[in-house]
Amino acid sequence: MDVTPAMVKELRERTGAGMMDCKKALVETKGDLEAAVELLRKQGAAKADKKASRVAAEGCIVLASDEGAGRYVLVEVNSETDFVAKDANFRAFADKVARAAIASKPESVEALMALSVDGTALEQARTDLITKIGENIGVRRFEVLESKNHVGAYVHGSRIGVLVEVEGGTPELARDLALQVASLAPRYLSNEDVPEEALAKEREIIQAQTAEESAKKPPEIVAKMVEGKLRKFLDEITLTGQVFVKDDKKRVRDLLAQAKAKVKRFVRFEVGEGIEKKADNFVEEVMAQARESR
Repeated sequence: MDVTPAMVKELRERTGAGMMDCKKALVETKGDLEAAVELLRKQGAAKADKKASRVAAEGCIVLASDEGAGRYVLVEVNSETDFVAKDANFRAFADKVARAAIASKPESVEALMALSVDGTALEQARTDLITKIGENIGVRRFEVLESKNHVGAYVHGSRIGVLVEVEGGTPELARDLALQVASLAPRYLSNEDVPEEALAKEREIIQAQTAEESAKKPPEIVAKMVEGKLRKFLDEITLTGQVFVKDDKKRVRDLLAQAKAKVKRFVRFEVGEGIEKKADNFVEEVMAQARESR
């Protein structure tokens, strides 16, 4: 059976695969459109496996919310390049993942990817997208926050996403605190949440940094100096200790006391944090992709 341009066009529209891949699949399946779709999906899975080892440290953070149910979700979806992270197909996939997460509240990324959206499992949609775009794509993590308290939800430029749950206060306060977390990236909520080992390590660092100066001062003065520096460190890494971004004369703890409010928890995602990016040779990367496409 002859493969016509119209058949190739239809297969491309259904699968998003390249023109030559569609033509080869139709030739191999003797013009059987359904068989060609299945063949391309199998080939796509193989290509996805090949690309799975490639570092995906770019991408986007997506926020979805159902304010009536008091449910919010942040999802990080990764790509290899910032260029793909801006692609409309990539963004549409990320939005699907976020909608599925907020609707079903799955327990893990694996459970999330097993969910179906618009009749297709998210894992299959991911594989199809890898075939179409040609980069490794992955759903790295998500967090669902469900609460009847005020929730500040904020995404900055698709690269940083924040959720802050506040008991008491106002929605505006929760929003301001989400901006605070996005801007200053606190590691902990308050002093009580900082692990003892982190405190001990920082105290050791401060003592080493001030060793020369400490040798000239009485021990009790040195102890006060070290503890003063430690308090400053704690204020920098805890949300309640930080200077408020909208008023540098206040700390967040003062703001909360004034509003008779309490932060219950916060979540902050930043694209690629903790992923070791690989500095590839660009020419070699292009040649490797060319070899893969043969």
